[in-house]
Amino acid sequence: MAQSAEGDLSAKPWLLMSPALAAVALLLVIPVFFIVVYSFWLRTAVGAVEAGFHLDNWAEVLTDPFYRDILFATIRIAFITTVLCAVLGYIPAYFIANAGRQHRLLLILLLMLPFWISYIIRTMSWINILGASGALNYGLMGLGITSEPIRMLYNEATVILGLVHFLLPFMILNIYVSLEAIDRNLIDAARSLGSTSWQAFREVTLPLSLPGLAAGSLLCFVLGAGTYITPMVLGGPTDAMFANLVFEAVITQLNWPLGSALSLVLLVVLGSVVALYNRFLGLGQIAKSFQ
Repeated sequence: MAQSAEGDLSAKPWLLMSPALAAVALLLVIPVFFIVVYSFWLRTAVGAVEAGFHLDNWAEVLTDPFYRDILFATIRIAFITTVLCAVLGYIPAYFIANAGRQHRLLLILLLMLPFWISYIIRTMSWINILGASGALNYGLMGLGITSEPIRMLYNEATVILGLVHFLLPFMILNIYVSLEAIDRNLIDAARSLGSTSWQAFREVTLPLSLPGLAAGSLLCFVLGAGTYITPMVLGGPTDAMFANLVFEAVITQLNWPLGSALSLVLLVVLGSVVALYNRFLGLGQIAKSFQ
């Protein structure tokens, strides 16, 4: 009887988790399995897909310098975007964390407002700002600073600008959560022991906020490296990122096997970054950002 009760208790957690496990299997594990299988199929010259175990797609992806160069460019752009988000996001997060309760709620609401607008619309709005007939060029020519429009769109700099615009709220929220959780008594103790405001920040606040900074950096890097909308809208012909290659292979060329192989390469690269982060810092800090 005791063994039966013990068996029921051991099975209960699995029963409770079964809906979540079924959702993960249906929405994640099974689709990834099909992508893996599809990456070994082959698109023939007539456009049909030939099932089987072919290594042609993987050989092309792993040996062609074209794909390697774009992968490195994607990592570089994502890294630069992450650094800029960290530098630009810390001060607003610190200001929000130290604001009064009523002002803090208002500031968080204002920070969340961009999420209420479509990401595509927010990205395309930069065309109306930086375009040849955009607001910035119009203002420069109206002030007599320039006599003709300055070309500011369709380059790597505008791609990074668009990514920072998209990802900065994620960084601010993660840093804010980390700062808000710091015990203020620790800062008061540092001040009472003779530390200046800067010393208390450097020795207490900054080290304790590093987990939030790291979590925000992970989110910004992964989301930045996996996007294709921003380089498609704001980038030029030579500013494609790796996700654009997946889009081009699947949507334009209808070469699903090649697109599957490309997507798996990106998945492995970003998964390795997440695994390294989890190895040294843990993923729990990211979950706190959404609580």
